[in-house]
Amino acid sequence: MLDDSDDLPGDDIHPLFHGAPKSTEFRKLRKRLVQQVREATEAFGMIRPGDKWLVCLSGGKDSYTLLAVLHELKWRGLLPVELLACNLDQGQPGFPATVLPDFLTRMGVPHRIEYQDTYSIVVDKVPQGRTYCSLCSRLRRGNLYRIAREEGCTSVVLGHHRDDMLETFFMNLFHGGRLATMPPKLVNEDGDLTVLRPLAFVAEADCEKFARAMDYPVIPCDLCGSQDGLQRMQVKALLDEWEKRTPGRRNVMFKALMNVRPSHLVDPKLFDFIGLWPEAPGTSAADAENSNEIPRLR
Repeated sequence: MLDDSDDLPGDDIHPLFHGAPKSTEFRKLRKRLVQQVREATEAFGMIRPGDKWLVCLSGGKDSYTLLAVLHELKWRGLLPVELLACNLDQGQPGFPATVLPDFLTRMGVPHRIEYQDTYSIVVDKVPQGRTYCSLCSRLRRGNLYRIAREEGCTSVVLGHHRDDMLETFFMNLFHGGRLATMPPKLVNEDGDLTVLRPLAFVAEADCEKFARAMDYPVIPCDLCGSQDGLQRMQVKALLDEWEKRTPGRRNVMFKALMNVRPSHLVDPKLFDFIGLWPEAPGTSAADAENSNEIPRLR
């Protein structure tokens, strides 16, 4: 944790923060982002000193926030890894291809820009009226894994935040019939790379405030955003309405993802319901759950 007395002294500790607002509100936002990212990296064991991270940039508000906060932590000596920023230009019509390389060069951020026309593949393969997201993300992920290997990176770092994880949970609940979300840390199928989401504790609204305050050159995703009726947008609208009616609801729901009780769900693969019996008169199921013994799995 950062010291409470540490108000992030110095206006320009890294070029990514040149021109940062001097308001108290922004300084609190900046400090909160740094603390939340550091908490996530510690809680989920993301950092191995000497590793090399491929930090993936779409040009959106979330990836700019991720890049800036990681570089601030590294600048402070709190992130002992090498950072390589990467943008995968997927060939969307009208994509401003010079924005990110110009920005990263101006900021002095080591980077790689990769061009792969996955847009044409997606448009060709996905039937009319269907959403592009699934195929687009698979193609993007495959290219990012390849780039990470070519660059000697140990981890692929993504800009998904708390709200993305909540939306994914509800999409799986409503449409996939399972309780699952984006994990903050996972190992890829080949077992040679970790995928990290350091913004796991960060609210989307804070990413938006930060990127807007810093006036970063945000690039909208017209490929996905131009399609109406996306399930994710419907879930986002639902969560927005809940948050409007009961402020703080998103944070409570996210805490629930970190407070799972297998014995109070109905998955026999996670908890041994068949073998659950009182061992002696007066022993209850609650006693068994609260004991120090790990339930026997089938």
